[in-house]
Amino acid sequence: MGQMKTPGVYIVEKNAFPSSVVEVATAVPAFIGYTERADNRGKPLTGVPWRITSMAEFHRYFGLAPTPQFELKPRSDATEDASFKLGDEEYIFDWAQGNAAGRYLLYYSMLLFFQNGGGPCYVVSVGHYGEAIETDRLSAGIEPLLKEQEPTLLVIPDAMLLDRPNSITVQQAMLQHCGSQMKNRFALLDVWGGNRSRQHPLGDCIEQFRGALGINFLDFAAAYYPWINTTVVQDKDLSYQNIANGEVLARLIRKELGLPETADEKTAPRIKQQLQAVADITRDWSTDERQLSAADIQTNKLLLNKTLISLSPLFSTMLAEMRNRLNLLPPAAAMAGIYTMVDNTRGVWKAPANVSINGVIAPAVNLSSDDQEDLNVTTQGKSINAIRSFIGEGVLVWGARTLDGNSLDWRYINVRRTMIMLEESCRLAGKAMVFEPNVANTWVTIKSMIGNFLSSIWKRGGLAGAVPEDAFSVHVGLGETMTPEDILEGILRVSVLVALTRPAEFIEITFQQQMQKS
Repeated sequence: MGQMKTPGVYIVEKNAFPSSVVEVATAVPAFIGYTERADNRGKPLTGVPWRITSMAEFHRYFGLAPTPQFELKPRSDATEDASFKLGDEEYIFDWAQGNAAGRYLLYYSMLLFFQNGGGPCYVVSVGHYGEAIETDRLSAGIEPLLKEQEPTLLVIPDAMLLDRPNSITVQQAMLQHCGSQMKNRFALLDVWGGNRSRQHPLGDCIEQFRGALGINFLDFAAAYYPWINTTVVQDKDLSYQNIANGEVLARLIRKELGLPETADEKTAPRIKQQLQAVADITRDWSTDERQLSAADIQTNKLLLNKTLISLSPLFSTMLAEMRNRLNLLPPAAAMAGIYTMVDNTRGVWKAPANVSINGVIAPAVNLSSDDQEDLNVTTQGKSINAIRSFIGEGVLVWGARTLDGNSLDWRYINVRRTMIMLEESCRLAGKAMVFEPNVANTWVTIKSMIGNFLSSIWKRGGLAGAVPEDAFSVHVGLGETMTPEDILEGILRVSVLVALTRPAEFIEITFQQQMQKS
């Protein structure tokens, strides 16, 4: 207090306890991609990081799912697997040409994120459905996140819809953002072509990924392989309207049912009904039903879809094929949800592995232990975490390594993310000491503040050591971390040493025979 100049009684309050360090959030992903819309009551949100906590909020601000469009084509390439066969003819499903195909991954990835324990997150919409997916747009969506401190994870599912070189360009921008610009967040990467095995005729997707990614900031990212077959898209979400060339669909169903081209007075009533249903596939509803309400039109379309399902087994096969195509998703969004769930239940220091993935039927590629050897340990050091199916256990995440797999410091995901949490927590708490006198009282305050915080982390299992002295140490002071020149230049230097827990990745159990004793 100031100098006392007037006689009287003065009360002086002093803080009995030092300032505390507040643990920062560790699992707040930022998703970047294309949405149906992006507005908040008329205010545009395109290019704006927007915080949501549920799919209901996503629907409110960013709209609903895209409307995928497929085309039926005769199978012409021997390397393509036929989707179905009718007589002697084989057909495949392919995405419709142009931007109207509705091929976007962000919406389905958000469903997978919340299904696996996801919570608060940020969404950056870089464009709307119907627009082309562009490398520059996805990369530019990272820039607004520079002004946001809360996100700790970065996921860009739509990067998998680019060609391989451009998807790598986006992923390199993610690494640059996490490891160089911010240094307080972690990137989750998918492997381009991860829905294929490593023996595919188009090449080994893992080697192509490793060879193109580079070596910068690998400790700030993790990659997962293979892609996963999910259940986020159901049969009720699809109909004949998802097939762009309806005339081909009508012709195939007519051929399957053995129907004539047209109906006459000799045609049986059921065949007439079947012909009408097939003809309605290519019918323009807006022309004949202008007097009907939108609800009536939708009801008619639903009835037609149910009629086709009951009439044509081939049509049901087509719906299943479309559903399987849409449910094949890259796993990074699911992993973001698992990170959130593990952080909330066990702590950021628990490795996000040996955890089952919800909403998943099976991995796109079934891996064995031998297959995983080169994924986990490689001379390049770019470890890829495997997603594997185990009998009686389901689909599990079976790896917890960063891309910097040969580094003893940053080999494990939980070590890297725990250090990010400790650094950010102490940095934000240290801002309270800026411009304070660089004297012993300030040093003691900072040392006790950080020491109390690390002690609480140790008690919760985040640091290794039988006693706190083995788990961490905090050093600050003249002659210990600072020189007289540092003090004259206004530098207060604190050195913190921590012993982080590492996962028991390899457990060896040794058996040995002993001599008989009785």
